[in-house]
Amino acid sequence: MPRVENKLDVAYLAVKGGKGGDGMVHFRREKYVPRGGPDGGDGGKGGDVYIVGDKSLRTLAHLMDKRFLKAEDGKPGGPKKMKGASGKDLYIKVPLGTVVYDADTGEKIGEVLKHGQKILVARGGKGGRGNVHFKSPTNRAPQIAEPGEEGEFRRIKLELKTIADVGIVGFPNVGKSTLLNTLTGAKSKVANYEFTTLNPYLGVLKDDLGLHHLVLVDIPGLIEGASQGRGLGHEFLRHIQRTRALVFVLDPTRGDVEEQYYKLLEEMEKYDPEILNKERIIVINKIDAYDGDLPDEIDDIKTIKISALLGIGIERLIEVLFDLFKRLAGRENR
Repeated sequence: MPRVENKLDVAYLAVKGGKGGDGMVHFRREKYVPRGGPDGGDGGKGGDVYIVGDKSLRTLAHLMDKRFLKAEDGKPGGPKKMKGASGKDLYIKVPLGTVVYDADTGEKIGEVLKHGQKILVARGGKGGRGNVHFKSPTNRAPQIAEPGEEGEFRRIKLELKTIADVGIVGFPNVGKSTLLNTLTGAKSKVANYEFTTLNPYLGVLKDDLGLHHLVLVDIPGLIEGASQGRGLGHEFLRHIQRTRALVFVLDPTRGDVEEQYYKLLEEMEKYDPEILNKERIIVINKIDAYDGDLPDEIDDIKTIKISALLGIGIERLIEVLFDLFKRLAGRENR
């Protein structure tokens, strides 16, 4: 079974519920009860395995080194009809936006959308019955008890639907990686060839007081035909689906910026029209290397003119980013 498709947004785990505790064979042994009957207690239930949402997490990276996770076993029954303690449940924390699948059947088990939301993925086994349950008129001293049941075993796939707050999109070599580095110091690769960034790079942008932060992802450069799967197009477009808003980075040195913008929209719409419902910010980069006129608006959206290389216009872009997410947070908290 493959364990990892992408170090950020897909992980495979084998999980198992705890084994139920064994029932006990025991008889009363009291000073004035010479023929004490059976009093062996039941075993405790094995712990369950849950996937649980944690709003502080942004990726599945903390699960990359996990192969097998198991809940605690139930404790065996005791004398005097004492039931064994149940095993502790196991909670596997994931970011909000994680979809849980059965890795063997492909069945969708559920989707984590809220902090603290739990999805049961493997049940613990039932505890076995103690010998007190097996007494009968013909067998007053049963020497049998039930073993606890094994916990449920399951292979699961975790797929993060929302990988970041902001996706930085554009054609190859328009300066997306440079912009992410300038905003967050993420150390994304910068080079000059198609598919420069073969995997998304994440960076965190904090406000001046450190009270708020945005997770930005440098999404690999789209090329025309991406929606038909050209190159790594489908993989890249899948990352775009997993962001809350998009920053379009346009490069006037490579041609008409409006044409670039609408070509990007076209590829996204062909792949998934829902992408066009995301909030958008339009950035025109490399103004230090271009002398011509540039539009103040595209598609009724005000453009932000910057040089990611020189840091020109970056403060204004940061203001717009945080203003946008204050509005989004206000909508989500209604």
